[in-house]
Amino acid sequence: MNTPSSPQDTQEGLELSGFDENQVMAERRAKLDALRIAGGPAFPNDIAPSHRAAALHTRFEQHSREQLEAEHVQVSIAGRMMLKRIQGKASFATLQDASGRLQIYLNDEGVGQESHEAFKHWDLGDILYAEGVLFKTMKGELSVRCKLVRLAAKSLRPLPDKFHGLHDTETRYRQRYVDLIVNATSREVFTTRSRTLSAMRHFMNDNGFLEVETPMLQQIPGGAAAKPFITHHNALDQQMFLRIAPELFLKRLIVGGFERVYEINRNFRNEGLSPRHNPEFTMMEFYAAYTDYQWLMDFTERVLRHAAEAATGSAVLTYQGKPLDLAKRFERLTIVQAIQRHAPHYTESSLHDINALKNALRELKVDLNAPNLKQAGIGTLQLALFEEVAESKLWDPTFIIDYPVEVSPLARASDQRPEITERFELFITGREIANGFSELNDPEDQARRFHAQVQAKDAGDEEAMYFDADYIRALEYGMPPTGGCGIGIDRLVMLLTDSASIRDVILFPALRREDA
Repeated sequence: MNTPSSPQDTQEGLELSGFDENQVMAERRAKLDALRIAGGPAFPNDIAPSHRAAALHTRFEQHSREQLEAEHVQVSIAGRMMLKRIQGKASFATLQDASGRLQIYLNDEGVGQESHEAFKHWDLGDILYAEGVLFKTMKGELSVRCKLVRLAAKSLRPLPDKFHGLHDTETRYRQRYVDLIVNATSREVFTTRSRTLSAMRHFMNDNGFLEVETPMLQQIPGGAAAKPFITHHNALDQQMFLRIAPELFLKRLIVGGFERVYEINRNFRNEGLSPRHNPEFTMMEFYAAYTDYQWLMDFTERVLRHAAEAATGSAVLTYQGKPLDLAKRFERLTIVQAIQRHAPHYTESSLHDINALKNALRELKVDLNAPNLKQAGIGTLQLALFEEVAESKLWDPTFIIDYPVEVSPLARASDQRPEITERFELFITGREIANGFSELNDPEDQARRFHAQVQAKDAGDEEAMYFDADYIRALEYGMPPTGGCGIGIDRLVMLLTDSASIRDVILFPALRREDA
């Protein structure tokens, strides 16, 4: 049997820069109109491919042409036509399905002259269905020799120019569906994200945690210091908030007797946009009774290491051209130790002198009249200085511990040093990845902390917490000593996929309205 060669030059997308998209769409609509006039469904619903491209490559890529001819492997596939080449009485095309790409070969003898002629008028981007026998071309490319080819869905809009692709970042975010069609890297990012979430779920389940769901629409926003989104419930005729964190509900479940719970949740915070911030984001929060923040740090290391290995095959990564090792033990530093390491000109005495701290912050152009700093004590000022001079320099995984009580309204105070809490934040590549602490389970202390937050809110701090009387009531029934942690999934996926912006790892990030 004569075996065709693969085409030398192929076309992908529209090859002419500066094409008139309206004209192209008009031509494609005319083709669709012709299909409708000819009768039969223009968009058939009886397409059921039996094979995927990647699985066929995996199973048959090493077969010789002679082996494939002898086995006579019958297949059917469907996918978007990304490449097309017409060579007289024969044609080649490459179809792309969710798993990858596979070439098909058509001629008059195989599919019939009428079907072949119809194929010649189909466009790149059209979704096709093909049945036939696997073979290899003279150049060794696995292909399908078609006995049947059908148009499954007509593409009215052209794919991006093959030479320019889809590189404009805003277009990629706004039209993610096109980005996923033409950019294999984007598809791999979101495949890795899915593997990461799956690995984390399995790890939590294997360690005795119960996955739960808590309200996204709440009467009182709590569990974090953040400005909420506000809405109105018509039937109840009351103001509601999109959740900023699930924490207080998850701890209610600890009170109720579920000793290990977690939720992979969507949170909403009415804040600005940046390469590391999106107002709608994903976290995994987990709580374990009879543990503390030391246990949490060890466990969080294990969670992240497992996720990296499961999603990428290794805990040793490269991020933005620099090595990043999640396999070694994460370092642990206090806020003061981190400042002294990365800004050694600040002395021990100056870091415990409130006036020296204020002067240092003024030199760094920090607004000391901001609501969160106006009445700040030494601990809060140390934290503000840390954020200015040390946080961005924490490339290797580092737990920063011993946060001041005044900025940790839900964390248990240290029995040895009551001015600090048993709290940590995990930083990797200069970004906060996780936040955890020994939970405050003293209802009277928690009520006092809530009252302090209300006073801060009344003084103008929009991110301060509300008083949650029902949560206090829950604590009054008794909550066992508990450790809790939240891990930022989006920022973790940024690390695992070497993505510079959070928008690269969120399928549909928040954007300004297109007509704005």
